[in-house]
Amino acid sequence: MGHPFHLVEYSPWPLLNSFAVLCIPTGLVNYIRNGNMTLMLLGTLAVVLISYLWWRDVVRESTFQGHHSSYVVSGLKAGFILFIVSEVCFFFSFFWAYFHSSLAPTMEIGAVWPPVGIATLSPFQVPMLNTSVLLLSGVSVTWTHHSLEAGNKSSGLQGLFLTLALGFYFLWLQYGEYSETAFTIADSVYGSTFFVATGFHGMHVMVGATFLTVCFIRMLALHFDSAHHLGFVAAAWYWHFVDVVWLFLYVSIYWWGS
Repeated sequence: MGHPFHLVEYSPWPLLNSFAVLCIPTGLVNYIRNGNMTLMLLGTLAVVLISYLWWRDVVRESTFQGHHSSYVVSGLKAGFILFIVSEVCFFFSFFWAYFHSSLAPTMEIGAVWPPVGIATLSPFQVPMLNTSVLLLSGVSVTWTHHSLEAGNKSSGLQGLFLTLALGFYFLWLQYGEYSETAFTIADSVYGSTFFVATGFHGMHVMVGATFLTVCFIRMLALHFDSAHHLGFVAAAWYWHFVDVVWLFLYVSIYWWGS
């Protein structure tokens, strides 16, 4: 490579994945209106398959072909930081909707917040446990990162396994919380903002756990060393982002909003 930038091979996966992603919301609308889940399920299956093939090519490019020079790594880090910035904007819209409705509640919801008839969740029960679980997972993923940099594979695997266990435990706790709430997504703007914000956060936890699971498999396959582990660094950054978003959700929706 005689140039200070990243030239990738021609790949069909970005274009194909764009069309597959488009099928998911289109299929969701079709399911809501007509009760037909076919398009949504096909879109989801296509996204999973194409993403696997795309990321497989990236792993081959970096691990086996050695194309990820320091210039390439810098570019990939910048791209991932921009992706996280876009995710910040995504969640900012949910917080905007929540505070817009809660700081100046309208007559339609009783001019109070929470709205009349909404029995909120206690912030000091399952939500606080979930907060502790995610904060601990942030510590364990940092432990994994330092172990990788020190070249200690067994310690890194232990830390990453603990992170995954805590992540999936968080999802299980959130499922139990949703099963016990006294309100639904259809109960005024409170139910809408609560379930959309926390639900999308749960989806991001699921994506992050999948991301870290792939890193765990790659660590077992000796794809990472102390100098080259960008895939894990990106996963760790994403996981810390998920942790920070949850802290804002806990303080604003569960604690202040209740």
